Amino acid sequence: MMKIRLISITKRKGSSKESCVDELTAEYVKRASRFSAVEAGECPNEEALLKGLERPGRTAPVLVALDSRGKQLSSEELAEFVGRQMERGTQELIFAVGPADGWTAGTLARAQQTLSLGRITLPHELARVVLAEQIYRAFTILNHHPYHGGH
Repeated sequence: MMKIRLISITKRKGSSKESCVDELTAEYVKRASRFSAVEAGECPNEEALLKGLERPGRTAPVLVALDSRGKQLSSEELAEFVGRQMERGTQELIFAVGPADGWTAGTLARAQQTLSLGRITLPHELARVVLAEQIYRAFTILNHHPYHGGH
């Protein structure tokens, strides 16, 4: 079973400024966890994120960096991407929401994919909620669950 991790780069320790952000993220992670192992967490900086990718003796995680310059996918295309990763036997798929100043070139080079949630600017906390919902939606699409409804 593939594990999906939703990671936010944040300088604060603990929960976000708004408890509703944590509650919504947790709700969508819980829903998505019915289909696969899914968790949300934080890293204090890019260096910690990249260090966490280095695991001797294991398959390296697939890193997806969320960036405004990344590729924009529809919900169906995101579901296809997640499905392909599962078919390839990816053990861990990490979706990372970057720091406020954006990703460094080194992190973007390390990412296997760079995705954008759209051309609008979102606060990082809201991006995390949108990402969690889209991961849940991807699983409902892959499993023909009525949540998505094709709209």
